[in-house]
Amino acid sequence: MKLLYLECNMGAAGDMLTAALSELVPEADMLLQKIRLPGVQISRETVTRCGISGTSVSVKIHGTEEESCDVHTHQQEHHEHHEHHHEHHHEHHHTHHHATLADIAGIIHGLDIPETVKEQALSVYRLIAEAEGQAHGCAVEEIHFHEVGTLDAVADITAVCLLLDAIAPDRIVVSPVCTGFGQVRCAHGILPVPAPATAYLLRDMPVFAGQIEGELCTPTGAALLRHFADECGQMPAMRIRKTGYGMGKKAFSSANCVRAFLGETDAAGQVVELKCDLDDMTGEQLGYAVTQLMQTGALDVFTTAIGMKKNRPGILLTVLCAEEQREQLVREIFRHTTTLGIRETVCRRYTLDRRETSMETSCGTVRCKEANGYGVTRCKPEFDDLAKLAEEQGKSILELLS
Repeated sequence: MKLLYLECNMGAAGDMLTAALSELVPEADMLLQKIRLPGVQISRETVTRCGISGTSVSVKIHGTEEESCDVHTHQQEHHEHHEHHHEHHHEHHHTHHHATLADIAGIIHGLDIPETVKEQALSVYRLIAEAEGQAHGCAVEEIHFHEVGTLDAVADITAVCLLLDAIAPDRIVVSPVCTGFGQVRCAHGILPVPAPATAYLLRDMPVFAGQIEGELCTPTGAALLRHFADECGQMPAMRIRKTGYGMGKKAFSSANCVRAFLGETDAAGQVVELKCDLDDMTGEQLGYAVTQLMQTGALDVFTTAIGMKKNRPGILLTVLCAEEQREQLVREIFRHTTTLGIRETVCRRYTLDRRETSMETSCGTVRCKEANGYGVTRCKPEFDDLAKLAEEQGKSILELLS
């Protein structure tokens, strides 16, 4: 299994994540050139922090490097002059234009990049808008981006999504995130660190203040980590193949970088199998329970027809989950079914390495599920895409596959 581990001991920002991931992708420069935004130039350079060589990414708009620290809600017709500062960037003064989430979507959809990457980037922006709405007590539709919503941030977020699409890890694990501490000056005044939106985005994730006063984790960095992290914690056992160093703009006594480790873990892993017998639930009730268990995070849920005592027909409900999800799913099984007891078995599971790709056909783009390992290679078109194309073209699925 291909594993990506992101070490955020000095926080995270969009440019740092872009830089770290770019060191893992040989064709990074070519990919970044696909982000064609008006007047925007993305460049990479090698820098040294505390004796460690890494990559720094800069985004220049009409020849000027524009930095971001936060997002703010604003009345669209009102433009204010403000200053902001955080520890990854420098202090400066200028006026920002404001953009709604719909404006950002229009910019991203106009890029010549895969549709899946566009959707990932928009999902990250939706998280930021949700966090800002929560922080400022307003609806997502009222959010107007005038710092993170500028073209430099569009470039950062899109770049991270594009690079992760190229890396195609099976699992992404994020370390505890250093937030920094103290206060930061932004358009609304002086805010605590982490900023309210950042704190909301990092909820339920392990964080710590660290020794640096200032903002180390930006809203953009927090949103990217939240969207892509499959798991948070210390580095799991893995065979490291590549390491990327993404450097921040400012130098500290500690190396100001995000480290990205790309490697492999054994395909075999432990899963928990939870089972219970049911003979007093309707099909509708059981179907709803299965849906809720899958949404909670079960790896798989299925039912098997069985015969029970007193010659009653019944259903065996089986739920597969990761060990860390055991307690939560046990609670959900008791909540959504009538069972009085659950049996548990710990199993070894062997899986093929999986990734999603896309291919162009005469009828349109189709996503494909690729799997390989143990001397086996498979590729299967995504059924939902085939069904959509078949309906649009007035053909059967068999005709599309022929």
